[in-house]
Amino acid sequence: MADHSLTGKVALIGGGAKNLGGLISRELANAGAAAVVVHYNSEATKGAAEETVAAVQSAGAKAVAIQGDLTQPANVTRLFDEALSHFGKIDIAVNTTGMVIKKPIIELSEHDYDTIFAINSKAAFFFLQEAGKKLADNGNIVTIVTSLLAAYTPYYAIYAGSKAPIEHFTRAASKEFGERGISVVGVAPGPMDTPFFYPAETKDSAAYNASAAALSKRTRSGLTEIQDIAPLVTFLVTDGWWITGQTIFANGGYTTR
Repeated sequence: MADHSLTGKVALIGGGAKNLGGLISRELANAGAAAVVVHYNSEATKGAAEETVAAVQSAGAKAVAIQGDLTQPANVTRLFDEALSHFGKIDIAVNTTGMVIKKPIIELSEHDYDTIFAINSKAAFFFLQEAGKKLADNGNIVTIVTSLLAAYTPYYAIYAGSKAPIEHFTRAASKEFGERGISVVGVAPGPMDTPFFYPAETKDSAAYNASAAALSKRTRSGLTEIQDIAPLVTFLVTDGWWITGQTIFANGGYTTR
């Protein structure tokens, strides 16, 4: 029987410097992971990555920060190879990277389309591919998607659209990697109370989202809190290993299907 605890495990967190990714990095260290690789995109998030590395180390785990623009597949390969060079193996790969564009369809440009699909779909695919090549047997892969995959709403066409392929990547990968004991899951939070959410919203739309979930009144902001998602990720890469090929909608009843 494989060991599904975090003892001795090495986790690589795409977008692991801040917000949800930063909390997942910390949570896995606090739960017993031996080492955490904190990926960050650019110099703008280097400071946050260094703070997260320090927090992981304070929890008793080893840690390293690695920079890379994951829209370039070569950088995804380098990220995994550097992680292996540092720690000798990778057991867990969690990809939290993404971006939001909220516009009417008729206002969207080719640049908008290419930019968001590169980040939300292309980077996610090659992250999943490298994880499939380089994770240890009995590993775990988690990708953060969006609860808007189950929404009937305007203005998010290329946001939800660029996340939708990950559901299909997840199902195929779970079949292909399953014989090695690797689970592959997507987690779909509702709109989260982070700086990632607010720039795309007006005051009125932010207020609507903060009241739209069935359990909105039970949270400080009304939105999904990262503190509600990080423990779910920890569960999925430990005791929840038997869940694979699924998209888990963790959103307080914001959307469902």
